[in-house]
Amino acid sequence: MKIFNRKTWLVFPVALLAFTACTKLEENLNSELSGTQVSGGATNPGSLLTGVYTSLRNPFEGPWGVWSLQEVSSDEVIIPTRGGDWDDGGDWRALHLHKWTSFHPRIYSTMKDLTGTTFAATDLLRYNPSAQQAAEARFLRALATFSIVDLFGQVPYREPGEDLTKPAKVRSASQATTWMIAELSEIIPSLPSATAAGTKPYTATKEAAKALLMKCYLNKGVFANRQSPTFDVADMQKVISLADEIIATGKYSLAVNYFDNFAPRNETLSTENIFTGHNIGGGDGSGAMNGFSFAPAHYNMNPGGWNGFSTLSDFYNKFTAADARRGGNYTGFTDVGGIKAGFNVGQQYNKDGVALKDRRGNNLAFTPEVSIIEKDINHLEVAGIRVWKYLIDYANINSPDNDWVYLRYADVLLMKAEALLRTNSPSAALTIVNDLRTVRGAATLAALTNDVMLDELGREFYWESHRRTDLIRFGKWLNAWQEKQASDVKYLLYPIPDTQLNTNLKQNPGY
Repeated sequence: MKIFNRKTWLVFPVALLAFTACTKLEENLNSELSGTQVSGGATNPGSLLTGVYTSLRNPFEGPWGVWSLQEVSSDEVIIPTRGGDWDDGGDWRALHLHKWTSFHPRIYSTMKDLTGTTFAATDLLRYNPSAQQAAEARFLRALATFSIVDLFGQVPYREPGEDLTKPAKVRSASQATTWMIAELSEIIPSLPSATAAGTKPYTATKEAAKALLMKCYLNKGVFANRQSPTFDVADMQKVISLADEIIATGKYSLAVNYFDNFAPRNETLSTENIFTGHNIGGGDGSGAMNGFSFAPAHYNMNPGGWNGFSTLSDFYNKFTAADARRGGNYTGFTDVGGIKAGFNVGQQYNKDGVALKDRRGNNLAFTPEVSIIEKDINHLEVAGIRVWKYLIDYANINSPDNDWVYLRYADVLLMKAEALLRTNSPSAALTIVNDLRTVRGAATLAALTNDVMLDELGREFYWESHRRTDLIRFGKWLNAWQEKQASDVKYLLYPIPDTQLNTNLKQNPGY
């Protein structure tokens, strides 16, 4: 292989190559695909497509990539330093406090992995895929591109077979949004419908493409100007009409039990998941999903965890007690490990109802109070409300069978409601929101404002990698919240990691 400077391309599909017959590329990115063959000349587009799907795991399917940049930096998640535990060089604190730099390891790895997916999908197009295979790869590329635009504001890209020794070209946020809209619109006819027999939620479908297209139209004005976004009436009408097309299929309905969407084997339990990342329990096929099991759990819980991830009391208080999304007992979960689905606060118990203790012998009672740096030795282990959105798969605890949820029906409904709200149709928007709240067991709302809409998005999509995007769209991202002061405008975008800059990809303002 030829060696080249990693600044000429951001990343290669490390995850793709690890799970397919492709040549293994070093993570330092100082090597390239030959352009003529992969591992013994294997260029089967079906196998390559499987690899592109698998490449999504690194950036998305776990708490370390996109999730950390979207959630830890928001008012939904805090990972406090507990004595010397979870210090990690201050990286988690920097995310929550909006004090990151262009050297932050989570920022670097996330951009590397996202561009790995876009490269893998583009490279597949060289190998004569069928129309459907090409459309699926292009959908996955658009999905990763959306997050690159959202997080970084500019997108490096290549055409199939392009000279890898030259720097990738770059699209601005507006150019990339225009490209995504055209790309998704073009591939929809070649994708299967979710209503077709045998179609799985982890396969790209027409409905998945339409839902992602809705996100593009909803955020189009935001990506163009994050400080002062505008919402064009025609764009909002596109959101509404695409939602109506998905609703009209009759394929989806809101899950009777909210946590069926995230439980083990959710590929069959959920009635609303539109596009998911397929995880196979019991083997090596579920990426970093086990992080959602271990990261919030105290050492003395089942499973014994890492005692880290928590939520903030102000966010928890957005829920009423009757709201099913706040959580409670879930069969196959609570009765096995004693943990409740959703939020866990106060005294914790094992499956037999016996009160748990912390390692000092004190009651293991999680407190709403939490600080970014915990110093009280009696509070270190219990500070912060803990959250289990993806329920623990006790049968496959290290490699869980929970599919990662990218797009679901509730997202379609609430995007439509927001578009109606932004086009002066608050009554129609309120009806949609209240219908959803009724299914979730929450009392109906009397009125719908932007602030109320944002709160509802938080209640519905907490810990699903939505929050940063929503806070920016509603103009709240730079505000102060618990354990965070008001932010500088530069933090509307993440920096381009210094090692990934090149003659085309320039640093974002302020870094």
